[in-house]
Amino acid sequence: MSYGLTLYRFVDGELSGVDIETVRTLLAAYDAAPGRAAEDSPEFWVRAPDGSEAEVSVSDSIITVERPQAGEVWKVIIGLINQTGTGVLLTDGRFLCPEVMRGHLPEGMANDSVFVPEITLEALERIAGPFTHPLA
Repeated sequence: MSYGLTLYRFVDGELSGVDIETVRTLLAAYDAAPGRAAEDSPEFWVRAPDGSEAEVSVSDSIITVERPQAGEVWKVIIGLINQTGTGVLLTDGRFLCPEVMRGHLPEGMANDSVFVPEITLEALERIAGPFTHPLA
């Protein structure tokens, strides 16, 4: 069984699109297969400097992160979350997001959300864990 994350961004109570060019720019330095993906592909194979990897896919409104391995790739993922202004749907159904997103969530969603000043690796491990191994 693999682990995955789904990232969402909300504005004025509505699901908001994610700018794929922002994602592409953020992940360019971590491209595990340069030249393999089509230039306009919404899918990315990410490899961190320590060799840990994850697959990232972008649709109009969501970013999915599949099979993130333990290691520095989690720092890349956290950077992606913060730079795109997204929150994380946790496996238990709660939504982890920065406090500034509170006023943008759909009605009632705040009841099932966990708010933090900023999404950090430590916050993700504390709220979504425990994990078998440290993430990074």
